[in-house]
Order: sequence, then structure tokens, then C-alpha cells
Amino acid sequence: MKVAVVGATGLVGTKILQVLTERNFPVTELFPVASEKSIGKKINFNGKEYTIMSMQDAIDAKPAVAIFSAGGNTSLEWAPKFAAAGITVIDNSSAWRMDPNKKLIVPEVNANELTIEDKIIANPNCSTIQLVVVLKPLHDHYQIKRVVVSTYQSVTGTGVKAVNQLMNERKGVVGEMAYKFPIDLNAIPHIDVFLENGYTKEEMKMTNETKKIMGDQNILLTATCVRIPTIGGHSESVNIEFEKDFSINDVRNILSKTPGIVLEDDIENYIYPMPINAHDKDETFVGRIRRDETQANTLNCWIVSDNLRKGAATNAIQIAEYLMKKSFI
Repeated sequence: MKVAVVGATGLVGTKILQVLTERNFPVTELFPVASEKSIGKKINFNGKEYTIMSMQDAIDAKPAVAIFSAGGNTSLEWAPKFAAAGITVIDNSSAWRMDPNKKLIVPEVNANELTIEDKIIANPNCSTIQLVVVLKPLHDHYQIKRVVVSTYQSVTGTGVKAVNQLMNERKGVVGEMAYKFPIDLNAIPHIDVFLENGYTKEEMKMTNETKKIMGDQNILLTATCVRIPTIGGHSESVNIEFEKDFSINDVRNILSKTPGIVLEDDIENYIYPMPINAHDKDETFVGRIRRDETQANTLNCWIVSDNLRKGAATNAIQIAEYLMKKSFI
């Protein structure tokens, strides 16, 4: 199984290499790709040294699958070239997510949509992934009408520059700024660019991607996305209105039996999801489950997941695992 990792030196690319090792993905040859300035540099993977190569060299090496995490413009330019060479691309950027001809996949939710013909497969936004993992089993039972979500997103979602800004601020060091404002001791209600409707692109990603992944354009979703000074993962406060009524015990039971979900919902013992505990784990954690007492058939919950793992690297590798299982790669 020959595998290319495009953007191998970035935060997500590094995490992809780590998760490939941890999940024992059967990599027989690795082709790490990064920006031109990194070509020729060395990285270690599974105890072996590899040399960073160019995009074209990676295509010529004919990997079975290429996992992209190098930004939208790079993906728009190069993913079709990989695909034309018969290489299956799993892309972490937003470039292909809303393309009507490309699948947007969270394996626990809609992997069955994939076929051998799919050569460019989109990995959803990190905040969307952890949300739909929880929404899907509840939608199957109670049919979701409307979702109101507020996110509390880790600086790792921005990248290493943002992590450095946070750490510099904590040390009192003046350095390069990833954000317009300080992030330590702050919360910034601004992720990605603002659109004409007053929402950010991140907020609209959650709205549009959720509908596509869930296969239901009737689900109403509104989001407010906020950057906070954490590292372990993204957190979400979620209010869900259903068509049908539910019992809290049934909801807990459904979620506890859903693959990829860990139920942490024991307030008497102070057990609830937190990014500090979700850090470097692949699961999506859900807790603070309670009925919304102001509206019929409505539930509140709290969802946390490591945005670099399930929100990016792990989800992409789970897609590759599914493709391999089906002999699509």
C-alpha cells in the first residue's frame, strides 16, 4: 500500500503520519510531499527516514492513495492531477466539500456512499465532523428539525502560528500574530472570513456540510463559531429540535452504542467532555445531555473532539481504511 501525504510537515500532516502508525495502516511505501522550500528535507516515519519530494515526483511514484492537507488552492491545482493518474485523493481542505460531484464523508455517517469511481473525496470541516457523528444516530431515531450550535475552537485549528502566538502570550513574549487580537485570556467570535450575511465562512461550512453529509436539506442549522485559548480539541454547545419526542435515557443509550462516540455524562461525579481529556484521542465525546425545558422535543448536549485527529487526520485515514476494506484502493 503506497501512500502519499501532501502537506506532510504541517500540523495536520504530522498528525496524519502519527495516526497512520498508531492505527497500523499497512503503508509499504511513504511519499511525503511539502512546499518547495521543504523538498529534500528528511522526516521520520515508523523508524525510517524519508525525503520530502515534489508533487510531480509523488504522482510519478503512483501511490494508491494521497492524503492532502496543504490548503484549498494546492488541492484545486493538484488533486485532479493525482486523480488523473489513477490515485485516490482524500482532501482535508474546503476545496471540494460542496462540489456536487464529490463525496463529503464521515465514515460513521455515510461511508456507504463511496464507490470505486470516487477519486477525489472530501474530508469535512473539523467542527462539522464531530457534530454529525452525534447528530446522525439521533436523526435516525427522532428526525432532526433544527440545530443551534456554538463552538469553542482550539487554536490548533488555525495552525502552528496560532499555537505559537498563544504560548508566546503566556510567556510574555512579543511574536508573530496569527490573529488580529490576543488569544490568551480571550475569546474571538471570528473564524475564517465574514460573509455578506454576517456569518463567517466557518459558520456556513457547518450549515451546508451538515446537510450534505446527513443527506437531508431540510435540517435547519445555525452556528456561531468562536476561537478560544485551548489546544486539546474543539467543543460545541448543541441544541437539537426533533420532530419526535424522546427520553433522556433512550438518547444516552443510543449514543453509548454508536461507534466512535464516548458518553461522558455523569454530572454527580463531574464527568463531562473537556478538550484536555479529548486531546490525542480519536473518539467524539458527548455529555451534559438534558432536555430543553423551553421547547418541545428539544435536547441540549455538549460535544468535544480532538480537531487534529477525528476532525482531520483520523477521519481521513478512516476513509482510506474503508476504501481498502472495499478493495477500492
